[in-house]
Amino acid sequence: MTQTVTPIGLATPEGVVVEFLTALERGDMEHALALVADDLTYINLTLPTIRGRNGLAKAFKPLGAGRVGFAVRVHHVASDGRAVLTDRTDELRIGRLVARFWVYGRFEVRDGQITLWRDAFDWVDVTIGMLRGLAGVVIPAANRRMPSA
Repeated sequence: MTQTVTPIGLATPEGVVVEFLTALERGDMEHALALVADDLTYINLTLPTIRGRNGLAKAFKPLGAGRVGFAVRVHHVASDGRAVLTDRTDELRIGRLVARFWVYGRFEVRDGQITLWRDAFDWVDVTIGMLRGLAGVVIPAANRRMPSA
């Protein structure tokens, strides 16, 4: 898999967040989980909140097991102290189904670990991404392309 995010360095909150997303993309759940706090709160708007490192490990188990794939293109990353904002395109893969959609993320980093991860997205965009992904199973050209970095 081609890596789509370049780590900035773990010395900065941005670096922690980018390294976390990169680890998720590689399917390296052990490394990704090492970058989140025991008391992490993961809020994916309109979906149930996930609490704690163990909760995230449980929810993301298919990713670490290789049954589900993930890729990310970070278009913009900005920080102000502990808060890190990302504007990105996420890709989810389940077998031949590949869905791509826009995501806005807000992370809080304390002592080199993510304590809050809050993602927001547009369900219409996700639905279009899924429908194009389904069409792409039969006609690959119908699927959205991953934006260039």
